[in-house]
Amino acid sequence: MSAEAADREAATSSRPCTPPQTCWFEFLLEESLLEKHLRKPCPDPAPVQLIVQFLEQASKPSVNEQNQVQPPPDNKRNRILKLLALKVAAHLKWDLDILEKSLSVPVLNMLLNELLCISKVPPGTKHVDMDLATLPPTTAMAVLLYNRWAIRTIVQSSFPVKQAKPGPPQLSVMNQMQQEKELTENILKVLKEQAADSILVLEAALKLNKDLYVHTMRTLDLLAMEPGMVNGETESSTAGLKVKTEEMQCQVCYDLGAAYFQQGSTNSAVYENAREKFFRTKELIAEIGSLSLHCTIDEKRLAGYCQACDVLVPSSDSTSQQLTPYSQVHICLRSGNYQEVIQIFIEDNLTLSLPVQFRQSVLRELFQKAQQGNEALDEICFKVCACNTVRDILEGRTISVQFNQLFLRPNKEKIDFLLEVCSRSINLEKASESLKGNMAAFLKNVCLGLEDLQYVFMISSHELFITLLKDEERKLLVDQMRKRSPRVNLCIKPVTSFYDIPASASVNIGQLEHQLILSVDPWRIRQILIELHGMTSERQFWTVSNKWEVPSVYSGVILGIKDNLTRDLVYILMAKGLHCSTVKDFSHAKQLFAACLELVTEFSPKLRQVMLNEMLLLDIHTHEAGTGQAGERPPSDLISRVRGYLEMRLPDIPLRQVIAEECVAFMLNWRESEYLTLQVPAFLLQSNPYVKLGQLLAATCKELPGPKESRRTAKDLWEVVVQICSVSSQHKRGNDGRVSLIKQRESTLGIMYRSELLSFIKKLREPLVLTIILSLFVKLHNVREDIVNDITAEHISIWPSSIPNLWDFEAVAITVKELVRYTLSINPNNHSWLIIQADIYFATNQYSAALHYYLQAGAVCSDFFNKAVPPDVYTDQVIKRMIKCCSLLNCHTQVAILCQFLREIDYKTAFKSLQEQNSHDAMDSYYDYIWDVTILEYLTCILSSMCIKAIGQTELNASNPEEVLQLAAQRRKKKFLQAMAKLYF
Repeated sequence: MSAEAADREAATSSRPCTPPQTCWFEFLLEESLLEKHLRKPCPDPAPVQLIVQFLEQASKPSVNEQNQVQPPPDNKRNRILKLLALKVAAHLKWDLDILEKSLSVPVLNMLLNELLCISKVPPGTKHVDMDLATLPPTTAMAVLLYNRWAIRTIVQSSFPVKQAKPGPPQLSVMNQMQQEKELTENILKVLKEQAADSILVLEAALKLNKDLYVHTMRTLDLLAMEPGMVNGETESSTAGLKVKTEEMQCQVCYDLGAAYFQQGSTNSAVYENAREKFFRTKELIAEIGSLSLHCTIDEKRLAGYCQACDVLVPSSDSTSQQLTPYSQVHICLRSGNYQEVIQIFIEDNLTLSLPVQFRQSVLRELFQKAQQGNEALDEICFKVCACNTVRDILEGRTISVQFNQLFLRPNKEKIDFLLEVCSRSINLEKASESLKGNMAAFLKNVCLGLEDLQYVFMISSHELFITLLKDEERKLLVDQMRKRSPRVNLCIKPVTSFYDIPASASVNIGQLEHQLILSVDPWRIRQILIELHGMTSERQFWTVSNKWEVPSVYSGVILGIKDNLTRDLVYILMAKGLHCSTVKDFSHAKQLFAACLELVTEFSPKLRQVMLNEMLLLDIHTHEAGTGQAGERPPSDLISRVRGYLEMRLPDIPLRQVIAEECVAFMLNWRESEYLTLQVPAFLLQSNPYVKLGQLLAATCKELPGPKESRRTAKDLWEVVVQICSVSSQHKRGNDGRVSLIKQRESTLGIMYRSELLSFIKKLREPLVLTIILSLFVKLHNVREDIVNDITAEHISIWPSSIPNLWDFEAVAITVKELVRYTLSINPNNHSWLIIQADIYFATNQYSAALHYYLQAGAVCSDFFNKAVPPDVYTDQVIKRMIKCCSLLNCHTQVAILCQFLREIDYKTAFKSLQEQNSHDAMDSYYDYIWDVTILEYLTCILSSMCIKAIGQTELNASNPEEVLQLAAQRRKKKFLQAMAKLYF
């Protein structure tokens, strides 16, 4: 065998084996195979595919000896195939929803005709002439199934169908599709001719008061047997699956209702029948409940039908209170009662029951009527638009263009009505702070858009305005309006000539610039800039505020826009959006960015991509500040957009480094390690240092459970970080001729600077990733030869023990301290991080602070010492450091007690500390915390009777069982550690 063949065979044998698909003819050879196949959780082929295959084979025409095409023969093979198709349909419980969805009209027609045939319905007999009450239950059910399918198919054919996109033209496929289309049209033609008969059959079925039975696989087998082998079971027996009368009537009512509703487009009187059938369906569903096997009604679609019928044929005994708001609006529109529509819309602003799209469609209809010459509707259009606008602002949407157009010329009546709508649309006692904030912002924006101070005072003196805005806000707004207005309109003008003096152009420009600085409404910003550019063409208004900052990578592109107005608008929208994002005002930032994106899409693909990138960063920040804090995973589309950004290779697109940082940090924080370790493109690892760092971190976390020798990625991560923390060096010859080494601040050899690495780390929140990074820097810190006190950390053994390059120890020490401070701000209850912080204080001789964090580490993992501190937290090394801290603080009694915590009690240190006379702790009060008898005996020899009392406690008797002694020791440990915590916390 050649090497290539061997490789091929090895590759083939390594692939998982897919079980072969069962062929249709195998079901002919083994009688029990069909039931076994259908019992599988995911049978292949699927049941509906089997029906198609069986009927396709059974209906294949034959060719005689003269090479003439003959109809399919009626032989045993074809009869069995048809029976198998029926048995599969019986397995699906004759669910027309499933069958119609998966089978074409010709196939389903053939299947149901076979059902009629096997159910002993004479061919050619009109179903309308048959008495369902006298038919056997399974036969009656077969007739009902066929006629239900007939009218459902007619109704379905009246709906518009989206044409599938044609693939590559193939003559055989096109011929087959054309034949199927012609066959379907012929069947539909016949069904439509028989539609009246089908409806009569179904109406007759509603009068039946007996349960029916539908064929099962067992009854179909019985029918296929020879008459002598049936063992007395006939078709009229109850061997099939029982269908209750209510279930049958529910399905029939629904199908009849759909048929009548479809006919109503040509005969409106039929809508009454549809309404009756649909409401009867609702009653039957309530009686049957949701556990029915045979009654599968789309209740949402049924509700839509009922709502439509209520509009088209309102019930004569229904009052307006019983009608839905949807129906009431339609009735009012047909009768021309537009004032009632307005009242319904105002009430809906509180209940929020009408869809926004429906309300907008009502407004469009009114606009069309007004444009056709009905001037009386102009006022109605404004009022409906005002109602819709208030609904929009309450739900956080922007103000519509129609409202701004209709409000260009405000008057007293319009403002009075707007204030009425606002007052009736919010319940101040129950409304949330966000609703109140939205309403207050809307009223302020309306004031900002008004030129006449009289109208401003109408709003500012209204009860709702006074309630929603504080006194300072109201005064500031009124003063701002008074200064901005070109002339002051007061009811009484003492000196008319003075008040009629118009403001100068420079004052007007200054007022508009002030508004421009304050506004975060994109539409208002655009309007102000249009006014400013109309007054002067010499100014660059993007320089109005020195607080408007745009990253330098963007400013060059934006300032290159030739049109002055567009340049100012793009710059200001982006600057304000970035500012809102910085102060976590994400809703306004999104509005500003969306407006900017819409603007730049028209003329600059480069700026369009820039805005898409900024909106991605905004969505990341929004999620992290919102649901992400509660641990909720981000939506899949956001993860896909982050991947798309990382893999983007568009030339000449200005990119901000912070977006790449945030994207990689986002992937690490949400544990997308599979992508970072296996799926990230190779070019990204070379071109993007953050992706490289993220890939190494994710791979190191993934390899942690493995053996040490397999942790190749940990070594790679070590080398990358060491290179970042290394220092460049240069030599300088002094006056005496000696060569000295001058150390620079940061090396340029690494994939990024140390400050950039630290900035990136401070965007991470995933505990394991932070622990790995902290462990690496702790190991770097410990490698120095002259260090006396090593810092302990988890997973420290995975890192190499030597450093090939010169590294900046001072920078590493500072980094470790910053990282520990940051990690504890993320989770102050992580005992591993608390131990590291304690070790740092211990190494820098801050013993009281070290004890504080050692005790805190024990407290967080033991329910404040009410449980035993795990031995992997209070190791012998930690206890020895606590002993040293207490000794150097002259707390010698605490030293003696802590010596008991060691696995092997350090009697030498304990005895020596008890001999100390200059102890700064509460000596006598701690003796109750000693449980070791040897130490107590020593105390008895050197101290007072208090020690005799302590040693005389029965629970410390050496003859006690081991459990009693351990319990006594644990109780004293708990009390002592709690006393220490109160002292050092």
